[in-house]
Amino acid sequence: MHKIDCSDYSIFINDYDALSQKLNDNKYSKRIIIVDENTKRECLSEIKALSTLPLEVIEIESGEKNKTLDTCQKIWDRMIEIGADRHSLCINLGGGVIGDMGGFAAATFMRGMDFIQVPTTLLSQVDASVGGKLGIDYHRYKNLIGSIISPNGVYIFTDFLTTLPYRQLLSGFAEIIKHALIHDKEAFDQYVKFVNLEAIQWEDVIFESVKIKQVIVEQDPYERGVRKLLNFGHTIGHAIESYHLEGDHLLLHGEAVAIGMICETFISSKAMGLSMEKVDRVKKEIIDLYGHRPELIPDTKNVVELMKQDKKNFNGKTRFTLLEDIGEAQFDVEVSDALIGESLAFYKEN
Repeated sequence: MHKIDCSDYSIFINDYDALSQKLNDNKYSKRIIIVDENTKRECLSEIKALSTLPLEVIEIESGEKNKTLDTCQKIWDRMIEIGADRHSLCINLGGGVIGDMGGFAAATFMRGMDFIQVPTTLLSQVDASVGGKLGIDYHRYKNLIGSIISPNGVYIFTDFLTTLPYRQLLSGFAEIIKHALIHDKEAFDQYVKFVNLEAIQWEDVIFESVKIKQVIVEQDPYERGVRKLLNFGHTIGHAIESYHLEGDHLLLHGEAVAIGMICETFISSKAMGLSMEKVDRVKKEIIDLYGHRPELIPDTKNVVELMKQDKKNFNGKTRFTLLEDIGEAQFDVEVSDALIGESLAFYKEN
């Protein structure tokens, strides 16, 4: 077991007693648990076994395409039917979609009820559940509507990872690689040696990765400065992911971020002086893990258009987090549209 104490909540790793104590806290009028069809089937019974008090279940459909205002309205409607109030507790049992949207729904219902995150995917365990970012997608733009509000606790259980398809593990692993690229070269050197993600003992890997994010977030909870380091790979990655939200080639978040990290590492060579030897290494290591999918790269015009709604921009200028070296990054670097196009062409090359 591990515990990470943040300024206003704690992150528990494999501590079932801590979650049981929270679920059985008599100060809550009701306990509402949000699931999708996958976490209802694979994880709900394990959580119910920890509670001696009833849990009211709200089920939504899985997938990024359902991270919408319409789904939020369904959650709020069910909360009204259940008789929830601001003294209720909302438990978000799922991946990043449920964590982001369930937290947003809880934080806005009756101006806010307590909520906790019980992330069930690797991606949500190392990224989405930590740091208080909540929200929904809107008009094909990722996380355009939302807020930053801390949960009342995050409860990570690595046993849930055994229920995931390998592709989902890979998606989450992209965020672990990102944390290493911006903060810990030795971790990057270690992680790219992993051959079979299903054989990893995840508890220590997750703890170290979450610690990197927690240290950065604690310095800048509202993303006005150093927290922007965590956006590496996401400026281009989010645009590519958004482009495919309504298409035939649905990309998982981590798959899009993997492409984004290659492109943004290339931009780092032009804007930050990162050696092409290191750029080529990052590209090779990521493609070895995620494959090479140049057919999924939109035209530069489409990528730039989607970036216009990116929250990282300022005054119409596209701002990136880029690498000064492997393990060292700088935020708020302005990048031209032409250089973005070059980076997309670089990814497409064999």
